[in-house]
Amino acid sequence: MAEKLTLTGYRRENGRVGVRNHVAILPLDDLSNAAALGVANLIRGTLALPHPYGRLQFGEDLELTFRTLIGTGRNPNIAAVVVIGIEPNWTDRVVEGIARTGKPVAGFSIERYGDLKTIEMASRKAKEFTQWASEKQREPIELKDLWVSAKCGESDTTLGLITNPAIGRVLERMIDAGATAFFGETSEVTGGEDVIAAQCATPEVRAAFIKTFNDYQDFITGTGADLLGSQPTQGNIRGGLSTIEEKAMGNIQKMGRNKVVGVLGPAEAPSRAGGLWFMDSSSAAAEMVTLCMAGGSVLHFFTTGQGNIIGNPVIPVMKICGNPLTVSTMPEHVDVDISDMLKLEMTLDQAADKIMAMMARNINGRLTDAEALRHDEFVLTKLYRSA
Repeated sequence: MAEKLTLTGYRRENGRVGVRNHVAILPLDDLSNAAALGVANLIRGTLALPHPYGRLQFGEDLELTFRTLIGTGRNPNIAAVVVIGIEPNWTDRVVEGIARTGKPVAGFSIERYGDLKTIEMASRKAKEFTQWASEKQREPIELKDLWVSAKCGESDTTLGLITNPAIGRVLERMIDAGATAFFGETSEVTGGEDVIAAQCATPEVRAAFIKTFNDYQDFITGTGADLLGSQPTQGNIRGGLSTIEEKAMGNIQKMGRNKVVGVLGPAEAPSRAGGLWFMDSSSAAAEMVTLCMAGGSVLHFFTTGQGNIIGNPVIPVMKICGNPLTVSTMPEHVDVDISDMLKLEMTLDQAADKIMAMMARNINGRLTDAEALRHDEFVLTKLYRSA
């Protein structure tokens, strides 16, 4: 299947390849959302990305916000970016970070101009960018050009049995062809962390993963809390998962037989192309997909049992499901139905074939169900309370 796929995409100035061609209007902070939305309402073909943060954050929390915003603008699915912030200095920091890709980017600050003048200036630039981007042409690409990510949500017993193993097989094929992939959900590997550690490519990667996992556990216990009641979730329990360990063993099936070649911080991009990377990330669906997108993923595989409906405005989110009840009751949210595996009427390789065939269609322009239904969840991860 991998050799037979015909794929097209947009090659960006830095050589990376995108599968969408957005012009983003990116607010630096919550105060700039209205102006960003004002521009998007005026200029056809622009994509506003409002969010609630960016003010009075500090330390690693602030750095993560910058990393996520800059990573969003750098994502190859975005052709050009207009950044709007209340203050000029932080706006310029995001613009400069995005500009290192070579893509068109411009920044506008609201102080001393107000919303109306800012919207006017930013709209003129956005119009220029959208007309420029609209002439970009797709070109043939290969699997090795792709950076993808994977997560599960609304998990049940079908994920560990069939759906995540199918994604594991897909990622084996893609990585063998030179693609880059990442997965994570640090809390949801609890009880299976030894399996991930055993699949780390080097002692250094293993040590980095163990430290990441232990730091997370120490953070949770340091608050005096535990995850009982949150992990597994009520939806997981309804779907037949009784413990976080059981959930974790299903979750990590997404690795397949791939070696983990590196460990990433939240929203951090891999230092090189190729291989499977572990990203320290929230298990909350919208947060994790946003972090992967900011790390450079251009397409996300999302396996679901009970029926998670999450999407993302920048990258297509493909839903894969093997639960016959969910497929029949929520069909508008399922891009790929592999429930025949439960009836032993489909093999693991046939399921991977079906997923990759739909992946190719989505890469080449088909809207995923989440895109068609306007599931544009852009959710930043916040570490601390604000100052």
